[in-house]
Amino acid sequence: MSALQFPPLFQGEELTGRADPFERATALAIAGTDPGTVAFNLAGDRLKACLVFTPEVPLEEAMIMLPVCGLGFQAALGTLAPPEVAVHLEWDGTIRVNGAVCGRLRVKASGNDPDAVPDWLVVGLEFNMTSPGGSPGSDPDITYLMEEGCADVTAAQLLECWVRHSLYWINRWLDDGPRPVHADWRALVPSLGEPVEIDGRSGTFVGVDEHFGMLMRTGEETVLIPLSSRLET
Repeated sequence: MSALQFPPLFQGEELTGRADPFERATALAIAGTDPGTVAFNLAGDRLKACLVFTPEVPLEEAMIMLPVCGLGFQAALGTLAPPEVAVHLEWDGTIRVNGAVCGRLRVKASGNDPDAVPDWLVVGLEFNMTSPGGSPGSDPDITYLMEEGCADVTAAQLLECWVRHSLYWINRWLDDGPRPVHADWRALVPSLGEPVEIDGRSGTFVGVDEHFGMLMRTGEETVLIPLSSRLET
């Protein structure tokens, strides 16, 4: 396979075998790697990749990288897949293809103080390309890209496209603020207005605040669940 092509200021580090890009990207970030590092592993049944950022805003504001990279992924797969393939996003980073779970985005940062500027923040992608053993699983809520009419889409293509479209949305956020991110993201979240359960709380997902914190209505009360609560520790 020829070397992957990433936009300027992004540099790839390919891993092999069972090496985990999320763990590698975290280690690189702690060591002070340049922002824009893309750690990835294309081996096996899943696309695994991670982007390293060095935010200049407080953590709660920097968490916008989760929906931004979600928009980048939706645009990437939308570019490569047949038009009938529907890609939707969940608030917590879950990625659905034609209604079933096909992957997720995950986030980790140097700290968890929502008001402090983190030294680094990493966004990881894990996406089901083919089912283990080459046959669909028994869970109807889990799917694989090959089973959704996308057998011609390669992990390398999808990774390149994800980074490129995520950069577009990062620049859009920097230039225009969160409003366009909110508008496009909301249109892709099927659970908006629906009953949800998060961290043992149940209620109706009625919207998000300016930093994409979940607004959950429980009876007469509306509670805020910060997006930074999705950070991995």
